[in-house]
Amino acid sequence: MSRLLRDRQSLPARDDLPWWLSPVPTTLENLGFRLVWLVVAINLAGTAFGFWYYRAQFAATPAEMWLFVPDSPMATLFIAGAFALWALGRQHDTLTALAFFGNIKLGLWTPWVLVVFAEEFLAFTPLPLYAFLLVSHLAMVVQAFVLHRLTDFPVRAVGLAVLWYTVDLTVDYFVPIVGEPHHTAIPLARETPIALEATAFQLAAWGAVVLTIIPLFWALATRVRKRDSERPRDS
Repeated sequence: MSRLLRDRQSLPARDDLPWWLSPVPTTLENLGFRLVWLVVAINLAGTAFGFWYYRAQFAATPAEMWLFVPDSPMATLFIAGAFALWALGRQHDTLTALAFFGNIKLGLWTPWVLVVFAEEFLAFTPLPLYAFLLVSHLAMVVQAFVLHRLTDFPVRAVGLAVLWYTVDLTVDYFVPIVGEPHHTAIPLARETPIALEATAFQLAAWGAVVLTIIPLFWALATRVRKRDSERPRDS
């Protein structure tokens, strides 16, 4: 029997969270879960496109560091896996936490650099592709905010996600280990001054640092709110 459409009874419960932890309307969340295999397919297509998009950077990066090159495609691969495991009745907290962190971080970092370096990007990126990159990455953030229905963000799972994205942040901007920093290529020289004496590299790195911290706050805040809602109320 096809599981493309999930029936209403099989949908994961939706906790009573404040709007800033679950901003996606319930109707849209439920639609995503009912069309879960379509969501998985879209993310896998995005992953494939992302690996193709990074082809030049792969060619310029030592093979042993390729794992740290395709940040956004890895995030969409994580979330495709998280949704697919739920659909198969085998959801996994660590994979879901990785998906949450990755889709928040890269879903916001890419629009950040697209806007900050808009003039440079548009000099060689067709407007339809530029708009697609902007909108598709913001959509990553939307789907990340649905994941609270699949996990309560156990400390171990959050810790592993923080570890992975801290290592990724480190080799992307601070200690590349092999070769040069492995962050997604930006469309101008790293030392180019942009604003307030900050260089292009510093603005990209600042965004990456901040957007590694923000998902941690959201994940732990979601965990605390969920646990509080489970506690019996005094009569």
